[in-house]
Parts: sequence; C-alpha cells; structure tokens
Amino acid sequence: MSTPAKAAICRGHDHPFAISDVTLADLQPDELLVRIVACGICHTDLAVRDAQLPVPLPVVLGHEGAGIVEAVGSAVTAAQPGDRVVMSFNSCGACPNCDGDAPTYCYNFFPHNWSGRRADGSPTMRLADGEAMNANFFGQSAFATHAIAHDRNVVRIPEWAAQVPLATLAPIGCGVMTGAGAVLRSMKVRPGSSIAVFGAGTVGMAAIMAARIAGCETIIAIDINPQRLSFALELGATHAFDGRDDAVAKIRALLPLGLGYVLDTTGRNSVIQDAWGLLAPRGIVGIVGASDPADDLVFNEAHFMSGGRTVMGILGGDSDIGPFLLELLRYHVDGRLPFDRLIGAFPFEEINEAIAANERGDVIKPVLVMTDQAL
Repeated sequence: MSTPAKAAICRGHDHPFAISDVTLADLQPDELLVRIVACGICHTDLAVRDAQLPVPLPVVLGHEGAGIVEAVGSAVTAAQPGDRVVMSFNSCGACPNCDGDAPTYCYNFFPHNWSGRRADGSPTMRLADGEAMNANFFGQSAFATHAIAHDRNVVRIPEWAAQVPLATLAPIGCGVMTGAGAVLRSMKVRPGSSIAVFGAGTVGMAAIMAARIAGCETIIAIDINPQRLSFALELGATHAFDGRDDAVAKIRALLPLGLGYVLDTTGRNSVIQDAWGLLAPRGIVGIVGASDPADDLVFNEAHFMSGGRTVMGILGGDSDIGPFLLELLRYHVDGRLPFDRLIGAFPFEEINEAIAANERGDVIKPVLVMTDQAL
C-alpha cells in the first residue's frame, strides 16, 4: 500500500524548495519505510540544486536522514519496525568495490543514488496527481516526512546510544562520516603527525575532531570565517589561519619541513594546488570538496614523483557504513567527537531559511526537524 507524505521539492537554484504532498511506492523486498524525524542539509544537496551534479530536476533531496522504521520488505535484515535508524548512501552490493568493503566507490553508484529512480528504473515517489517524482536520492530522499530506504544504507542505532536524539544523529550519515573518515580511514593519519584542513564547515570540523582522535600533534584549520576559526580551536585545532591572510606562508613558516597531510573541503583548484606545495615527502592531500566539473589540477611532475607524494580523491570517507558509523557513534557517546556542537535545528517548514542561514555562515550544520519531538 502506498504511503502519503510531505516532501520538499527542489526545482533548481532560482526556485525555493516547496513542500508538497506526495505518495511513496510499495516496498520492494530490500526496502524499508522510515518515518523521518530529522535530516541534515549537506553541501551536496545544494550542489544538485545548482546543477553541479548530474541528478535530474525536479527532485526530492536529503541524504542525512534519521528516523523510525515503520515497515520493512521481506529481505531486510538491517532493522525492524520500531527501530531508530540513520541513513547514508546506497550501493549495489555486488561489484568489485562493494565486495571489497569499499561501497563509496560502487561501480553502480549513479543508478542507486543519483538517477532519481530505483536502480531498476521504477520510481519510489509520486506527486499527488500520480506523476512520478525524482527521488531515491542517496537511496533515501529524506527531505520528507517519510522515505523509502534500503537494506544496505540503513544503520540501526544500538541501545548504548539510546540517549542520543535523532536530530543529533542525522549528520553522521554524510558530513561527519566524510570528514572523520577522510582522516581515520582514507588517509589513515598517523599519531604525532601534522594536518591542515582547508574549509571549516561540517566536513572540515569533523576532520579536525578526528585528527585529534588520531593523535595529530599539529592540526591547522584554514577558513575565511573568523567565528569558525575560533570554533575550530575549541574542537581540537592547534592553529587557525585566515585563508585571506597568506595562510600558505604561515603554514610554511610553522612547518618548514612540510605537512604530513592536507584535507581540502573547498573544492577550489587554486587552494588544492597551494596546499599540494606544502606537503612533506610522502605527504598526502585528500580532496573531498565538490569541484567545478570543468576544473583541472596542475602539479609539477618531478615534485610529485620524487617525494612520493599522493593526491587522493575521497568519497564518503571510505566508509563501509554500518561498522564505521557505529565507530563514530561510539566516539560521540564517549565525548571524543562532539559533532552535536555544529548543529542548528530548524523546523521542516523552514527549509529555505535553514539553507540561507548555512550559506550566510550563520550555522555550520543545519538540521531539519520533521516532528515536535526529535526522538
């Protein structure tokens, strides 16, 4: 039986998100119906709005959903009705990378996450008049009161984290996972090393907190927002530099032998190339920012080869979803990953105000709350 819901429809940069009545399709065997309690707003959602990613419009976005399972298909094993869950990206489960526990690099990522339909081409959502609506974004489309999720992109919240509100948990499925995973899983940052994080948004702040967990000796935050730089120092950065005030020269003066690691969250090729020049031999620069598809990077070949340096593209922090999200959740419960401090909550109906607040820099991680009680 189809499920009525309300969803925020994105029609492009020149249109506000509009909340409309929709219906969700009947569940397939590997699917779950989740009542959404909260959903984070991520830069990737806005990149789709701005036509920077090949997702068809109009579409229902949202990929940091958290909620309560209401129904499950016959083949679901990840959760049962009544369970509190968080959702992340979807994957096929059968390609070489999925088999190798690297689902962020799923060979079939597009049809399972960005096509606007299920991988088999069928819609998960329709408008009130019966017209199919693009949805299934990251296997969820959680800018809605209800969403269809999949067995591979749902994580049940264990009893030892029962006290953590779902509105707090929502960002763990993308922004927190990406930044922390870049440090702990992708680059495997070593204790006693140095790292510079360019961009102090959700991903950058998560990386800074993770660098402290990893035991970095020097953690440098670079941004152009002075409030965020101050906050980065509270969360674990040892130094904070304004990107408009020759931060590269300041880093070079601080660490003349070079940086062990750099994480770029800005997606700006000029920033990445400057950061590349700061690497010590065998240093790694990880790239997680959404770049303009037309941009290229230019590095000196001899400098690249002779120092054994690495440029690493990173998706989703190399997360395997379940095990890593639970690892991050444990860090949070233990007080070592206080990502709740990044969150500003907004009622679902204020989605456009939440986006504007984020783009002004007033809030680092806006979270939409669909109910009066974010359980």
